[in-house]
Amino acid sequence: MKWIYSVNDPLIETLAGSLILFIVIIVITRIIGLRSFAKFTAYDFAFTIAIGSIISSTLTSSTSLTHGAVAIASLLVLTYIFSFLQKKFSFISSIISNKPLLLMKGKTILYDNLKHARIEKPQLIAKLREANVLDFNQIEAVVLESTGDISVLHKSSSSDDININDTLLEDVREYP
Repeated sequence: MKWIYSVNDPLIETLAGSLILFIVIIVITRIIGLRSFAKFTAYDFAFTIAIGSIISSTLTSSTSLTHGAVAIASLLVLTYIFSFLQKKFSFISSIISNKPLLLMKGKTILYDNLKHARIEKPQLIAKLREANVLDFNQIEAVVLESTGDISVLHKSSSSDDININDTLLEDVREYP
């Protein structure tokens, strides 16, 4: 019966440990940078790693199912609380997640931003080719998204009169 629940399970310590590990993973991911875990925000990455670790230790060690379930439930509650706080207080969102970063403004490559994001010029050029950019005059903006993806906003031809809507670049940082 100990595999379901043990009186010795440190449930309070598990709750506190879940919170601490969640925050540590977010901080480390923010320091390492956006490209470290493409397709994930720091928040998504922390949650995914923590859940995987809990499942692994529950299935492969003497940790009881109740202990594992409490740990997973605490992480789910944490994600709910953090998402609520992000909506209510915008500064929390900026602490947890990186804001998108401008890599090109028009046809100008922002080399300091590339260096800050640890992206090489050939990687940027490859993204421009993927987006079917034929001429630098077509480019309105290139953005490193908070998920690590690179978005290329461009005109279909350099003679188009259409300019980018300011709303598309509303939360994008121009400087690192």
